[in-house]
This record gives sequence, structure tokens and C-alpha cells, in this order.
Amino acid sequence: MTIQNEQHARNSESRVPRFTNREEEATFWDTHDVSDYWDELKPVKLSVSKNLSKGITIRLDEETLEILRQQAHRKGIGPTTLARMWILERLQSITSPQETQSE
Repeated sequence: MTIQNEQHARNSESRVPRFTNREEEATFWDTHDVSDYWDELKPVKLSVSKNLSKGITIRLDEETLEILRQQAHRKGIGPTTLARMWILERLQSITSPQETQSE
């Protein structure tokens, strides 16, 4: 078998199954070693964009900050993420549909 034929056979008969969803793929890779499949993997180019969001500083008293930390811990996220989620939810709730459509 020539190298070209071997590569074609390898491409058409992959040992990595086709997945129907991410959970199925995650389960597969949780139970298989990626190093067993190096010969079937291809390098990809990855470009990472700058973070275009802007930051603000919010000062909270110690008690409020502790409550925020506790709530975030219960949800399994950081306090900054929780505060951002709450701010976005509140902004969405006070923005009328007409204002959103005109933007």
C-alpha cells in the first residue's frame, strides 16, 4: 500500500466516531486517550481576538460583598460573573421592546 493510499484509507476509516452532540463527544474523550489518535488529527489555526468589553469598578460594603460571594458560590460561578449576570438581567427587564428595536 502506498503512502497516499494508506492516508486515504486512514481518512475514510477513522477510528474516531462521528458524534451527534457535544455530550457524546465529551463522553468519548473522557474514556479514550487522545494520544492514541495523533495520526488522525490535523493541526488547526486559531486566532484570538482582543477582549472588546470595557470594565467598571463597583464598590460594595463588606456585608454586601460577602452575600454576593455566597450567592455566586452556590451557583458555582465567580462573584464578578454573577454581578454581571444580574446587571444584564435588570437592564433587559427595564428596556422596553420599542427601545430595543430602534437601536
